[in-house]
Amino acid sequence: MSARWSRSAALVLAGAVALLASGCGIRGTSVPVDAGAAPSRASCRAPESERAAEGSSRVSVRIYLLCSSRILSVSRTTRVGDEKTSREPVRIAQALLEQLRLPPTAAEAAAGFTTAVEDWVEISGPAKDDPDSALRLNRPPEEIQSLGLAQIVCTLADTTVAGDDGKVVLGGPDSQRDPLKAYQCTEEMRRNPMIAVNSGVLVS
Repeated sequence: MSARWSRSAALVLAGAVALLASGCGIRGTSVPVDAGAAPSRASCRAPESERAAEGSSRVSVRIYLLCSSRILSVSRTTRVGDEKTSREPVRIAQALLEQLRLPPTAAEAAAGFTTAVEDWVEISGPAKDDPDSALRLNRPPEEIQSLGLAQIVCTLADTTVAGDDGKVVLGGPDSQRDPLKAYQCTEEMRRNPMIAVNSGVLVS
């Protein structure tokens, strides 16, 4: 076998390899490429909350955060007021909403948790002629992102803020134009929080 034939065969082989590479969408580069670590699936395993020091004014609460298109409960410790104010439904709702607005802790973020409750969302007590269990948001519930609304509903449903039937009654800021609606934290809502915005039932 001649040296000339060997060189020709090598060139043909090299060309074939290059053609195959281009056919697979592989493009050569003269610099090393670091694509980073391969993406990992979120564990959605709620981290343990910090233990409140005995005698402190911090208590353990449960809130709902987003993870892998679902909402799941996590525990946090938060500071509350005196015994009287900490039992008022409106104060409870406001304290829990504050927790929902906060970014996830490092441990929560590492497990894949996020929040869709935006900073501008606020909550207050019932307007005149509202039932005692009603709460008013600073925007009509329909104008709040459905994912965030699901977090709010399910977080409040686990507390004394909800009625005996477990429903959370919410309305917008204008009692004349924003009718109250009852929301229930169902298993379906926890699996698919996108339905929250259309799940309210008018309160007669």
